[in-house]
Amino acid sequence: MRSKLSTYSLLIFLLALTGGCSQQESSPPSVEKKAPVQSTLPGQTDNTPAKPAYGDAIVEGSIGDATNLIPFLSSDSSSHGIAGLAYNGLIKYDKDLNMVGDLAESWDVSPDGLTITFHLRKNVKWQDGKPFTAEDVMATYRVIIDPKTPTPYAGDFQQVKTAEILDPYTFRVTYGQPFAPGLNSWGAAILPAHVISGTDITKSPLSRQPMGTGPYRLKEWITGQKIVLTSNHDYFEGRPYIDQYVYRIIPDMATMFLELKSGGVDQMGLTPLQYERQTNTPSFQENYRKYRYLSFSYTYLGFNLLDPKFQDKRVRQAIAHAIDKQELIDGVLLGLGKEATGPFKPGTWVYNPNVKKYPYDPEKAKQLLAEAGWKQTNAEGVLVKDGVPFEFTIITNPGNALREKTGVIIQQRLKKIGISVKIRTIEWAAFLKQFIDQKKFEATILAWTIPQDPDLYDVWHSSKTRPGELNFISYQNPELDLLIQSARHTFDRAKQKEIYFKIQEILAEDQPYDFLYVPDALPIISARFHGVQPAPAGISYNFIKWFVPDKLQKYKVLP
Repeated sequence: MRSKLSTYSLLIFLLALTGGCSQQESSPPSVEKKAPVQSTLPGQTDNTPAKPAYGDAIVEGSIGDATNLIPFLSSDSSSHGIAGLAYNGLIKYDKDLNMVGDLAESWDVSPDGLTITFHLRKNVKWQDGKPFTAEDVMATYRVIIDPKTPTPYAGDFQQVKTAEILDPYTFRVTYGQPFAPGLNSWGAAILPAHVISGTDITKSPLSRQPMGTGPYRLKEWITGQKIVLTSNHDYFEGRPYIDQYVYRIIPDMATMFLELKSGGVDQMGLTPLQYERQTNTPSFQENYRKYRYLSFSYTYLGFNLLDPKFQDKRVRQAIAHAIDKQELIDGVLLGLGKEATGPFKPGTWVYNPNVKKYPYDPEKAKQLLAEAGWKQTNAEGVLVKDGVPFEFTIITNPGNALREKTGVIIQQRLKKIGISVKIRTIEWAAFLKQFIDQKKFEATILAWTIPQDPDLYDVWHSSKTRPGELNFISYQNPELDLLIQSARHTFDRAKQKEIYFKIQEILAEDQPYDFLYVPDALPIISARFHGVQPAPAGISYNFIKWFVPDKLQKYKVLP
């Protein structure tokens, strides 16, 4: 659902299944459609290098609209994806997930690890022509830590003891104690000081009209239909080859797939069914390229721990035993994914493969429920405790078939152990603002992106449970809090690994989430786009280098 702010634009396209597009239009707005083209040049093979050319537009389909394009005021992937094309941080990740400079050309870290000095790029301009300087970094930092700013991401920046402008292109921060996520946190988007200084950030026009240093600038946003970005010809890393990026909101994956087939969408995230069975025709193989890799995300069933039904961990453990994760992977993902056991991606250095598992065992589930007092059943076969039947509703967002199918299977499995479950889908913006942020739910099926920085503070620390913050299930565990803080304040990788392994053991025991699965990312892109080079970071890390050769261009972008 949401991503940690410091992941910057690395994960923009990795959760394409949460995107959307307009059902009324089959070609992108603000472009003139050219004659149909083939995906390869005459005599060209897939291995023949094509000559880069400027022009054309790319249309990405997504089921969810953005909510707020000021990154530290939003927490949904749609908003961060759009904002990531308009703004830059001081640092970013390269294709191999190494930290490299973005608005900062370089940086120095003091021997004690407490001070980072950033050397900023010169001759970078905001999209209104004003120069980027250290004043912008300072202004952004001050707004994020301002108590009046309603952001869930302030914690990392509150660790800074002093922030200094040494000169227009040198910015220094000093921490009060070693802070492992410190450098990574400066991947957060930097906003223009001349726009945000002395203003109420919650009323800033930037929420609807971003004005950054990034490769694209906003041209049009029609809520619920489309967001149109045009390329920044003065971008400091070079003008993007693709002139226009169109984000179409199509709240239904089947409709989006029809748009893909008809040419109204160039890029989307496929469902497993679409990937395995509906895109293997000669036409698809000629005109599109499919990609598959384990995503930086996991899907979970989260419980509102303010609800008395879920406050006994034996109940949560029972639900875990009642759900057959392999059934979900086979039935929902068609085998295109892995079991999730915690908040980290399998195969990474921080992942603990030896945590407590919950194999499918309905009898064990019933035993745990009985121990928790759920022993009797009513005439409908539903468990009862103190006269109250065990009934609850799982909420999720519409248009995501994987979550809906997951919910149906969970509903069926829990019925067999005496728990009655209803499933409700709620429009995305209302889902976040009225239900999740306000804690007005019993359980939810959602997904988190998995950032490169393993810090879990914003999602799991007990202090992050206020409305609008990311620990919206209200999980509190003092031991876990201490471990999270300990991991944040050591640079020793071996020590960090030991701590994070213990954290995963605690979460596996407590089961505040039922960690379900890590799906494969399954993006598909029109074959007319060249320069897509899969890497550990995914496929979109070099988006500004994607291009369409002249003879393959489909759209003429209008001024």
